Amino acid sequence: MPGPVMKASEPASHDVLIIGSGAAGLTAALVLAERCRVLVLAKGALDGGSTAWAQGGIAAVLDEGDTFDDHIRDTMVAGAGLNRRDTVEFVVENAPAAIHRLAELGVPFNAESGALHLTREGGHSHRRIVHVDDATGWAVQQALIAAAKAHPNITLRPDMVAIDLVTDRHRAEGESGAQGGINRVWGVYALDTGSGRVECFSARATILATGGAGRTYLFSTAPRGATGDGIAMAWRAGCRVSNMEFMQFHPTCLYNLEVKNFLITEAVRGEGGHLKLPPGVPGGGERFMPRFDPREELAPRDIVARAIDHEIKRLGLDYVHLDISHKDPEFVRGHFPNIYERLLGLGIDMTKEPIPVVPAQHYTCGGVLIDLAGRTDLEGLYAVGECSESGLHGANRLASNSLLECFVFGDAAANDILARWDSFDQPPALRAWDESRVSDSDEEVVIKQNWTELRRFMWNYVGIVRTNKRLERAAHRIKLLKGEVNDYYGNFRVTADLIELRNLLQTAELIVKSARARRESRGLHFTEDYPQTQPAARDTVLVPG
Repeated sequence: MPGPVMKASEPASHDVLIIGSGAAGLTAALVLAERCRVLVLAKGALDGGSTAWAQGGIAAVLDEGDTFDDHIRDTMVAGAGLNRRDTVEFVVENAPAAIHRLAELGVPFNAESGALHLTREGGHSHRRIVHVDDATGWAVQQALIAAAKAHPNITLRPDMVAIDLVTDRHRAEGESGAQGGINRVWGVYALDTGSGRVECFSARATILATGGAGRTYLFSTAPRGATGDGIAMAWRAGCRVSNMEFMQFHPTCLYNLEVKNFLITEAVRGEGGHLKLPPGVPGGGERFMPRFDPREELAPRDIVARAIDHEIKRLGLDYVHLDISHKDPEFVRGHFPNIYERLLGLGIDMTKEPIPVVPAQHYTCGGVLIDLAGRTDLEGLYAVGECSESGLHGANRLASNSLLECFVFGDAAANDILARWDSFDQPPALRAWDESRVSDSDEEVVIKQNWTELRRFMWNYVGIVRTNKRLERAAHRIKLLKGEVNDYYGNFRVTADLIELRNLLQTAELIVKSARARRESRGLHFTEDYPQTQPAARDTVLVPG
């Protein structure tokens, strides 16, 4: 029988609360549900997060000529030496088991001659990318949702926008405070966008699986809900946040004024696609990546994105071309059926002509600082997936390591909770959400204006290439907007847009603080004021208070 979808009127009585219904959250839910009652809150639709958008695949050592050491080395090289080696080893060595579990769930991975078909992407020294055509994330998401719906111990609740974590300071009047001065997380306040009511959800353990902060930027491949919610909530609750300056810009997002966030997967370059200058400029029609890196189109994403950005600015272009039309048309259609059909609908036949592309924000490498079990600084709170900073990605994520991290850490956090279950207390009585002194707003235009302003100056000042002056300007604008939004937040009933804007501003502030603290160029953080890389790689760790 399918698992229940909880109605708003039912009491929220669960053992573990998971905020986020993507790969990391549902992986954890399925492990926990064997012994616990699990509630999963989704911000919108159950498949509305970033997982479903992932085209390329999942990296794992499965080929006879590949080794764990090679995958570890490729990850560390892409991460510019900032990765924590124990994390990289942990994830890489657990990758084959993660693929096996997904196959058991029914994910229809592409096969060839009786074995999984492996493709290759930028930064990888071997073919090790397991995939489902060019829509791996969608296939994985559907399999996980089906398994979660079928489990009687998992309750799925869509259309719930998390506002803030519930901690010891939210205990009901008369309840004793934190034991030994430890600030404990007991759950979350969340807005039901259907009813407009804010509800308090409590649990013995809470997992943040809320995704990244791509919508901080004007151009992003991330879905609408990628507004840094988990990072902002954890920071406000008292968690350290690490390496937020490392925002990955995917080199090849479709340039189209109507479709602003359609990603052209890394695998197009992995299967022989070339980056070229468009006709009508000096060197038009020629490849430019050989001038920037000996790995050419297969260089890591930060190098390719900066090369494209350089050529666009140097020549005053709107875009460059990604061309795979020299390959056999059947090969192209067979490997990239979804991209082919989508582009054809926009008037572009990728088997005959090049694709116009630009870089766009794609992945948040920093986040809530965690250990190998997904534990944060606060008892009872875990973070997994893109909202966390585990040490896997360092200064730049290697292609197809992101979904992998979700599966490995979703499993690790769930197993740690189960192993420590007897140490988790029952939640105390908690205060209900109080909106007795606020009113409805008739100034929604303020939110829209501030959202647009934030995303534009983050793109211009805190983008692919940075300077001290640009970062200073961004910090000044963030301070002004935070003042406006905090005043607005304190006087009016919350809406989904207001909650997201508040979190975007908090996340933007963390990005800028981290960028200003790093006085070197490393990986995804490139600044004209400090173009050299320091000999020692150090994390940027921000501490609340």
